[in-house]
Amino acid sequence: MANERTETVPKALVTAFWLNFVWINFSEVARYFLIVRPLLHEAFPGQEDIGAMSVSIFAIWGLWDLILICAATGFYWLWLNRFGNQTRQVIAAGSAFTVSVFGLIWLGIANMGLAPFNLAVAALPLAWIEQLIACAIVAWAIKRH
Repeated sequence: MANERTETVPKALVTAFWLNFVWINFSEVARYFLIVRPLLHEAFPGQEDIGAMSVSIFAIWGLWDLILICAATGFYWLWLNRFGNQTRQVIAAGSAFTVSVFGLIWLGIANMGLAPFNLAVAALPLAWIEQLIACAIVAWAIKRH
């Protein structure tokens, strides 16, 4: 047989994915209900559709979280394997991902007037902490396996 490749997904990556699945879903929902939703209601009083709860909205949240978890876990996996699995690399990778994803999203949302800038100022540090922990989970999984 000529050059058959039988690679499998590393156990550390699978472990990191599932731990981040739990962590990021928890963090995203908590941040939304404790910070984002109240600030949106305060910024847009009388707008009943702001922060509405429905099956379609929860389905979109589920898709958003799945994309976020895959992107974050994969990005951290590649970063830490390329640049090393040290604390400074966890901070660098978590910061780069947060600015690239959440910074861009919140800047665009606030710039379009869809949320006040104080909401972005409140949400971004929490997103950064979320992503530092997500990256630390990947680093832990790499070291463990």
